[in-house]
Amino acid sequence: MLNYFDLRKGVQFLLDGQPHEVLEFQQIIKAQDATVIRTKVKNLITGKVVDRTFHKGDSFEETESEKAQVKFIYASRGKYIFCYANNPSKRFEMTAEKIGTAAKFLVPNTILDGVVYEDQVIDVTLPIKVQLKVKEAAPGVKGNRAQSGTKAATMETGAEIQVPLFVEAGDTIEINTETGEYTKRI
Repeated sequence: MLNYFDLRKGVQFLLDGQPHEVLEFQQIIKAQDATVIRTKVKNLITGKVVDRTFHKGDSFEETESEKAQVKFIYASRGKYIFCYANNPSKRFEMTAEKIGTAAKFLVPNTILDGVVYEDQVIDVTLPIKVQLKVKEAAPGVKGNRAQSGTKAATMETGAEIQVPLFVEAGDTIEINTETGEYTKRI
């Protein structure tokens, strides 16, 4: 059993009979030493993200989930097709809503971590950093500025992110999938 204070980022637990994962965690101390936990949790089956507040007496069950290596194959009409890395004939699909914002960084043949619950893959987790090729980048214009500037660039997956002025089309860059920000040029 988990108590309300064990709900840290990344912890998976059962809420209303369905598995959820904590995305954000914030401890708030109210009047008369009443501590509450404000969280942002993701339903691992539907992909819906909600804000929830938990109090001192709340307790939860841990999920009976497993991890499995999965491979992204392709995307078509808002559906993302995956297979098990060790068994390519066993395929499954997920919607863009279920995957979330990380879907814009998926490249075919990428190996991901999948969460298996009741013999079904209910969620996939991208690596924290991925390497993508820059498809389009506007030319960088230098001007009077105290700090370095940024410009918009389109990646091979269609994602648009801000990159430094020196990045050009054809470059391979590393992107943080949690924040969607440029980290370095490869």
